[in-house]
Amino acid sequence: MTEMSDAIKNGETLLLSHQETEQLLSRVNQEIARDTFDHQDRQLIWQMVQCLGDTRGLVRLGFAEALGAVGKSAVDPLIEALLHHSNVVVRRAAGKTLTLIEDPQAVPHLIYALLNDEDTVVQASAIGALARTGEASVTPLLGVLASPDSSESNKGHAAWALAFIGAKAKHKLYAAYASDSPEVRAAVVGAISKVAEEDRDDLQALHLLISSLQDTAVNVRSEAAAVLGNLKYQPAIPALIELLHHPEAETRKSAALSLMKIGDRSSITPLQNALTRESDAGVTKAISLAISLLHRETEVDDW
Repeated sequence: MTEMSDAIKNGETLLLSHQETEQLLSRVNQEIARDTFDHQDRQLIWQMVQCLGDTRGLVRLGFAEALGAVGKSAVDPLIEALLHHSNVVVRRAAGKTLTLIEDPQAVPHLIYALLNDEDTVVQASAIGALARTGEASVTPLLGVLASPDSSESNKGHAAWALAFIGAKAKHKLYAAYASDSPEVRAAVVGAISKVAEEDRDDLQALHLLISSLQDTAVNVRSEAAAVLGNLKYQPAIPALIELLHHPEAETRKSAALSLMKIGDRSSITPLQNALTRESDAGVTKAISLAISLLHRETEVDDW
């Protein structure tokens, strides 16, 4: 590892011609197919990592897939390249290749790349690898969300990754809802929505979503309302109707739009009553839209 780090820091590269690169890729693929690849040949693996900087996309993909097949033996060189390589193309490809290997060892380094690499493609590659790695990534991702030093972009990436992981780590997600951070709770709600989508009998997920409508943070309430609307979860209707009385306009708007998505005609009268007392223009528009669409669906059903 030290030799690789020094080579990167000193700007040393092992550049091959296009023909030599193609020959190396062919040789490596043959050895992998025959199960004769030498996983202890660190120089060969490092040369393969260097080839992730090739100017041809298909060649880069070929080496990424080969390194993915090599697996564990390629993790350390790929981490070194992700963190230290001067060629941004190699850093990007290293992150994408770690996505194929899904090794928990890479998680803290992927988090570092997400937070510190200035290239947005490297950041996206890192978050993709974190998402595919699964449960081992959950706690560090929650840390990104909870940190006041994380950018909104990084928090958005972390929330997406947690939603991707979803049911694979649902016990950690349920526990994380106790967080003091509204960003963490909102991300948990978004991730739990995937759990509920995959298993409509998961009552714990559905109960968490409904209880989140009473969260102290407006973004958590809004996220929960949106999720329940997308799920068309009718047992949430009473709680959503109650939110039409909430003092915050954004919460009333979210409740109206959720009721619209659920599509139950029993919501029309409460929405009409809410409309008569509504003073916020944005909420009025949302309630009116909900009533209009619910009436339209009712007419179609009657027909």
